Amino acid sequence: MKFRLKAFGFHVLASVCVLGLLLTILYFGWYQWPGWYLTGMWHITAILGGVDVTLGPLITLLIANPKKPSRELARDIGMIATVQLVALAYGAFTLWHGRPLYYAYSGDRVETIQASQLLPQEVELARQQNAQFAPHWYSRPRWVWAPMPKAPALQQQIIAARHSERGGDVTQMPRFYNSWQVGLPALRKQLKQIDQFYIFSRIDKDVLKQRMRAQGLPVDRPNTLFLSGSGKPLLLVFDERTLRLEAILRCN
Repeated sequence: MKFRLKAFGFHVLASVCVLGLLLTILYFGWYQWPGWYLTGMWHITAILGGVDVTLGPLITLLIANPKKPSRELARDIGMIATVQLVALAYGAFTLWHGRPLYYAYSGDRVETIQASQLLPQEVELARQQNAQFAPHWYSRPRWVWAPMPKAPALQQQIIAARHSERGGDVTQMPRFYNSWQVGLPALRKQLKQIDQFYIFSRIDKDVLKQRMRAQGLPVDRPNTLFLSGSGKPLLLVFDERTLRLEAILRCN
């Protein structure tokens, strides 16, 4: 039993180190708050943890036997490690493909734009027409403004894409992006009191108001906008005078 527990312990330690390194790189590179919350990637992390940190070492605990020939034991552990690596590669690819690249203000909201939402042709057009805001593998999340273009033909093109099978909107077209600062005058006109948002329930609004008060933020002023993603939206609270982002609050 001592041999099995020792093998189990080493396997857990190795699995935790590898998975921890992967998640640390992804988190500090792309998924810092509010990225992890808005992309809904916790379930992928849970699966990775279940396979790599729990299931793999448990199988090692079952098959590790000091009486088993070394070659056979190495083969068995190698098979387990291979399955773990496949699961790890799948999880890493999914997390990488779903990484947040932009928080794009457009209309009455800010949207989380993930790498998986950008069509290859749109990425290429952005590199040709708006290289400053084009995504690259090393691009970290950026706050941008995604205004509708003024040209009627381009507006019709975007509307047509929105209603096509492939979907899409101007927020998923980096060729039209502009800096966050340039978009602040338009954003100012969309700020609302928290009670004016229908996307939050009454209970959500009560929770958000409590959190605003706890940070000394006024709850009866038009100083908020919401940030959408793959779950419940977050509340963005701005300084009315400078439009500096004061807080990003969750309601759950």
